[in-house]
Order: sequence, then structure tokens, then C-alpha cells
Amino acid sequence: MQFGQFVSSGVLGPPIVLIVLGGVIFFIAFLGCCGAIKENFYMLIAFAVLLAIIFVIEIAVGIAASISKDEFTGAMRDGLRASMLNYTKTKLDRQTWDNLHKSLQCCGVDSPRGWGAVVGEGQVPESCCKEQPQVPVVSDPPTCPIIGAYPGGCYEKMRVQVKDNIIIIMGVGLGIAVIELAGIVLACCLASSVKKEQESKQEAVLRVWADKELGRKDGADSPEQLPISTIVTD
Repeated sequence: MQFGQFVSSGVLGPPIVLIVLGGVIFFIAFLGCCGAIKENFYMLIAFAVLLAIIFVIEIAVGIAASISKDEFTGAMRDGLRASMLNYTKTKLDRQTWDNLHKSLQCCGVDSPRGWGAVVGEGQVPESCCKEQPQVPVVSDPPTCPIIGAYPGGCYEKMRVQVKDNIIIIMGVGLGIAVIELAGIVLACCLASSVKKEQESKQEAVLRVWADKELGRKDGADSPEQLPISTIVTD
């Protein structure tokens, strides 16, 4: 995840749950395919029940994600500020911020001025610069004057990206939910059809067996089938 460094692991719970569910759905779909091919009533019912459970879990995750939307953006801002303080201390935070500056063309959390307490007053990391400085930078980490930095902060641009991605995810989730509902309905219809066909076959077998038994009894009572001793005695 692009912004995973700036948010707590608890906020990333819903996406992880959805990824795990995606793998589970693969095996459930395999069960449904086997049930359809073999026309097995119990496998089809199991497929429908499991798919319904997955559908309910996805609805719950969607509700949880919508409720924690504000928590996510708040945690992201806190994560940005905490990571900024570690810019000169850890290589991971430095690389993450440098990549963020270049990819979003932003600087700092809310504005470039936030870097003053980290890399020096009037200075920003070199990755914030619109153009590379003409004079070689000898500081560690490399910096440039704030006047040449991107004017906007990274938090607002990240928030807009998250909002756009949430809309896309909600649209995709809605489409998947419709497909799952259709799968549940079709699986139940197919299972019902299979059960009726099996019951029809069983009734046909029982009818044939009953006809044979009735034929045997009728044949035993006719004179042609009676023993010769019985006929002579009469």
C-alpha cells in the first residue's frame, strides 16, 4: 500500500479482511463449479450458504470501513507528522517521504514550512524541490531553499486520492455484491431443480419396481402360472 507507512495497522484491517475473503471466495467458487458439473444438491446448497456468509461479512466490512473513514484520515495525518520527525533518523521514513514528494508533487504535511523544525529553518528536503539545485548540496540529508519547494502539503493530496479510491472500491464492491447475490439465487434454483430431478428419478424407479411386483403377483394367480398339481386337483 502506498500510504501504509503513515497509518496504523488497525486502520488497515478492512482491506486485509477483503483480501483474505478474495482467496476464500476462490475455493467457494470451485465448490460451486463442482456441484454444478456433478449436479450435486448438497454441494450446491453448501456453495449458496457459504457465499451468503461471505456476502454478509463483506457488508459488515463495508459498514466498518465507512464508519472508520474519518478515523483513517485522522490516523494518516498523525502518521505523517510522526514520520516527518523521523526523516533524519531512519532510512525507511526518508525514502517514503522522498517518494511521496516526487509522486504527488507536494511538500510537508500541510505546507513546506513544517520541515523547518526537522531539516533547518527556511529549508526543505531536496525531494521537495521543483527543480534540482544548481549548487551541489553538501548537507545530510540534502536540502534546498523553501522558496523552490512545491507549495501544497501532502496530506490534502493524499486525502483526495484516498477519497477517489474509496469511491472506486465502493463501485467495485457493489458490482461484486450483485454478482454474489445472483450466484446465490442461481445456485438455489439449480439445487432445487437438481433435487426435483432426483426425486422424479426416484419416483420413476419406485413406480417401475411396484409395477414389476404387481406383475409378479398377477402372474402367480393366473392358471398359466399355477402348478400342474393344483390344476389337476381342481
